[in-house]
Amino acid sequence: MSKQPIRGVEPGSAAEDQIAEHLIAHPDFFERHPGALARLQLPHQRGSAAVSLVERQVLVLREKHASLELKLQELIENGRASDAIADRVHRLARRLLRARDFAEVIGALETSLREDFGSSRWVTLVTDPTVPGLDGQSSPHLRLVPRGSPELKIFETFFESARPRSGQIRDTQREYLFGGEGSQVGSTVLIPLGERAALGLLAIASHDTERYLPTMSTDFLVRIGELVTEALTARGA
Repeated sequence: MSKQPIRGVEPGSAAEDQIAEHLIAHPDFFERHPGALARLQLPHQRGSAAVSLVERQVLVLREKHASLELKLQELIENGRASDAIADRVHRLARRLLRARDFAEVIGALETSLREDFGSSRWVTLVTDPTVPGLDGQSSPHLRLVPRGSPELKIFETFFESARPRSGQIRDTQREYLFGGEGSQVGSTVLIPLGERAALGLLAIASHDTERYLPTMSTDFLVRIGELVTEALTARGA
């Protein structure tokens, strides 16, 4: 290879691309030409002063390291949050397993939703009148309304999707679920109960507008729905 300097190389030209490709293909170039590495000066990204290639590489590596540390911290925090949620769902499952009748199921839900999930209000809306044992149950947290009732038209889209929702709900839905206290509700979670929400829904509300956000994971909400569905149907069997 000729050691004559390359002249007339314009920025962005094909010749410049060839130089870049050569350096990439020969990573030992600067080991064989240490003097060239020492003479290289690059403009600093944060000012007009020039820095050596080595200094520039150190800066780039530091920035990458800081970015990786931030991502690692986010992963750790997300993992801790997931573990905490799993513990809460586990406690709910244990309470429901210990419940011997509908009254104790409602009590278990009340304790878990208030203590572990930040609920200020909640209601279970059962739309399947065939669930045995529910007739005659009296609780402010349990309402029996047949699916075909016109008043449930406001939940039609939710029942069709049969997927958990979190965040803000319509005023009509909030007032229907929580009555006069609906104006104090900041955010809400709607959880379908049963296959394609055949059993109804569980509505959980908080005063805090940031408590239940649309971006929150719904995986654990699905698990809560499954647990509540099993608890209600098993007690009625």
